[in-house]
Amino acid sequence: MPSAPMSYASMPLQPHQSRAVDDAPNPQGPPGSRSRRDPAICPTDDEAAVTREKTNQNKRSFDYVWKSGVAGGLAGCAGKTVVAPLDRVKILFQSHNPHFLKYTGSWLGFSQAMRDIYRQDGPLGLFRGHSATLLRIFPYAAIKFLAYEQIRAVIIPSRDKETPFRRLISGSLAGVTSVFFTYPLEVVRVRLAFETKKDGRSSLRSICKRIYSERMYHKPLVPELPGAPGAAAATAVNSLTPRSGLVNFYRGFTPTLLGMLPYAGVSFLTHDTVGDLLRTPGVAQWTTLPRPDNAPPGKPAPLRYWAELFAGGVAGIVSQTASYPLEVIRRRMQVGGAVGDGHRLRIGETAKLIMRERGVRGFFVGLTIGYVKVFPLAAASFYTYERLKTVLGI
Repeated sequence: MPSAPMSYASMPLQPHQSRAVDDAPNPQGPPGSRSRRDPAICPTDDEAAVTREKTNQNKRSFDYVWKSGVAGGLAGCAGKTVVAPLDRVKILFQSHNPHFLKYTGSWLGFSQAMRDIYRQDGPLGLFRGHSATLLRIFPYAAIKFLAYEQIRAVIIPSRDKETPFRRLISGSLAGVTSVFFTYPLEVVRVRLAFETKKDGRSSLRSICKRIYSERMYHKPLVPELPGAPGAAAATAVNSLTPRSGLVNFYRGFTPTLLGMLPYAGVSFLTHDTVGDLLRTPGVAQWTTLPRPDNAPPGKPAPLRYWAELFAGGVAGIVSQTASYPLEVIRRRMQVGGAVGDGHRLRIGETAKLIMRERGVRGFFVGLTIGYVKVFPLAAASFYTYERLKTVLGI
């Protein structure tokens, strides 16, 4: 007598077999339910259980370091090239260039200034100093993005330790690291962009030599009173005060560091936060793309192009607002050797001078252009960086 057929659930499994029902959609479940092996839609689903230990170890590898550095450098160049004409006009406004003061109070002043530059120097005039910009921005952006990934891996070793404060600190330290190594090129770029004379253009080499040899006049560190005891010692101390040399390439460095802390920190914090919001389950189907096959474990799904551009643009606007007053002070200090009597103004003196000339509004001169410039700049930079990371498999 034949035995009753065994049900599929009660059949013994061989070591190499598994239940197919585990991988199939559950017909008993609610519509749209998925099995536990389906890929996650956004990082708040199954990916949330994947820690970053493995990716952190990969981030310290040479392969990850050079790929993230190249992606960051190219991202910075792409963003700066998009906004190069606006960047030059903003520098002219911030540095109080006498030929463009008449445009600073007008909403359409930046377009009129661009028109005058175009008439005087042609289209290349709008990109004056851009070569120095690219020389500076590639290592700057490469170091910044690379440092952010490495510092973030240390400060945020796993997803459960990811907080807004840790993101802010990671971005701030990355910005300080990058600006320390690339600041002299920034000073050269500003001086190139500051020149507006049609004749007698300065070359990159002549600008460097001029900055190096400029003698900046300090107030005496020690009072010198003729015939007073210790007058010779006071003269010797004052004579040792640096007035030229490599120190000139770090003019305005202190406000740059102070401004970079909120700028880079708020930029990365805002970008990552907006990206998380755009990946929430309620909107993920419209804002995210399928995860690539070469995506490392634990990495969130990539955003669609418009969502990535939006996240980067918002990050740029928020960070620009937080750091703009210190940026204005930095510009005025950087061009101190090109205008005036050569007296090297400190941060407090520069702030008092701006307040005396324009009041509180003086610290936000060119902010409108800053908004117009920073949205496409940050959007293009973050978009290029994220897409290159996807292409390179990191």
